[in-house]
Amino acid sequence: MYFVVQVRGVVNARKEIKDTLKMLRLHHVNHCVILPETPAYMGMIRKVKDYVAYGQADAGVLATLLTTRGRLSADGKLTDEYVKENSDFADIASFAEAVCAGEAKLTDIPDLKPVLRLHPPRKGYKSIKRTYQQGGALGNYGSEINGLLYRMR
Repeated sequence: MYFVVQVRGVVNARKEIKDTLKMLRLHHVNHCVILPETPAYMGMIRKVKDYVAYGQADAGVLATLLTTRGRLSADGKLTDEYVKENSDFADIASFAEAVCAGEAKLTDIPDLKPVLRLHPPRKGYKSIKRTYQQGGALGNYGSEINGLLYRMR
C-alpha cells in the first residue's frame, strides 16, 4: 500500500497534473490517500511526484492515522466500536494490519471517507521545492514516510 500526501498546491500547474491529482482524490494540501500497488496507480504517482510525498507506511502509523483523523461520511469519528459492529475486525489496529498486508481495503468499512485530512507536519516541511533525496519533502520516501505521517497525525 502506498500512502500519498499532497505537499504542494496546484497554482500554475499543468492541467494534466491537476487532473491526475483530482483522480487520486487529492484536492487540497496535506490530504492523504492510501492506494494499492498497481501499475496504473504507480504511473499516476510518477506523474505527480513533484507535488506529493509518497511511500510505504506500516500498520502502526495507519492505525494512528485512522484513530485520530479517520472520519465517517456522517462527520463522525472512526472508533473501535464502529469497526467492530460494521466489519469482521475487532478494532482499528487489526483492520490497519489487514489493510497493510493487502487482505482488506478501506472500503470494507462502510461510510469511511477515503481521504485523510492531516495537519501540517510538526516542525514543518524541509523544502517543498526539492525531493526527499535532496533534503526536501517531495517524492519517494520509501519506508521513511512513517516519520512524516506521524508528525502530521
